Amino acid sequence: MTLEETLQKIHPLDEKAMEISRKRWDSIAKPLHSLGKMEDLVVQIAGITGSPDMNLKKRALVAMCADNGVVEEGVTQTGQEVTAIVAENFLTGDTSACTMCRQCGTDVYPVDVGMAVDTKVPTDLKVAMGTRNMVKEPAMTREETVKGIEAGIEMVSRLKEKGYGLLATGEMGIGNTTTSSAVASVLLGKRAEEVTGRGAGLSSEGLQRKIRVIRQALEKNRPDPGDVLDVVAKVGGYDIAGMCGLFLGGAIYRIPVLIDGFISSVAALCAVRLAPLAGKYLFASHCSKEPGGKRVLDALGMSAMIVCDLSLGEGSGAVAAVPLLEMGLDVYRKMSTFEEIQVEQYQELK
Repeated sequence: MTLEETLQKIHPLDEKAMEISRKRWDSIAKPLHSLGKMEDLVVQIAGITGSPDMNLKKRALVAMCADNGVVEEGVTQTGQEVTAIVAENFLTGDTSACTMCRQCGTDVYPVDVGMAVDTKVPTDLKVAMGTRNMVKEPAMTREETVKGIEAGIEMVSRLKEKGYGLLATGEMGIGNTTTSSAVASVLLGKRAEEVTGRGAGLSSEGLQRKIRVIRQALEKNRPDPGDVLDVVAKVGGYDIAGMCGLFLGGAIYRIPVLIDGFISSVAALCAVRLAPLAGKYLFASHCSKEPGGKRVLDALGMSAMIVCDLSLGEGSGAVAAVPLLEMGLDVYRKMSTFEEIQVEQYQELK
């Protein structure tokens, strides 16, 4: 499905399913609303799926893997070759996020949407061999950006056909906190230093270099804050574009999608700027400790499910939130009602 077709087909949540879900929660033998956000999330899932009887047993982490030409500017602690190494480790289950996925019964799908080399990771959705250096020229063309987004949409379509009911977003791409900070700076109207952090362990000197590089890229390319595709094309990356497509695809195929950390949330912000209704299909798993993390969630109008000061990436925070959703659903599905235990139901007090 093309990006243009996708944007035309995103609809509001199913209000009838949500109302039935709320009534189910109110009938459960516990104080009203006492599970707080866990209840709200289940109601939202009912609205997304269109059914108050939902099942998230089959779930997947989708890791968008891509390289960023800006690493030439010395903005990272490690070299670009690490992207390919970690991407292949997703296939063998030898990453932190994979270990977490095994613990909570989540499958893992790495996607090469734009790595600088070919690996064992499938390349059928690959757009290019990495981006160009955004300090010297736009990272991508507008057409390449659209193809990256459409790759994410296509991935959701494939997983929908396989019966997946919940998706977690992840990424792997050395240099992508630099691109994400640049995109966030433009879309939030903030100075580079307000949204830029140390990423994977930069020194104070390295952080200042990173901020200078972002400023140079923004000055060189002058992305239009009112045109998301222009911003992502000029200072973003294929992983951001791919995750943006995952979020839009979730809205089309009515699958709830978990946002991970800073990079993922920037991609979510891009998706919501393209299609505001898409935000209703997303969940903020956690709040990254990167400086821009809270600012992006605020712009999305979302609060995190968990707060653990995570900054690993890979989708680790999104996966960490899966058991919380499953626990909420278990209470919703399995707990006795007031009627079943013959106790007077709690009433909403004004």
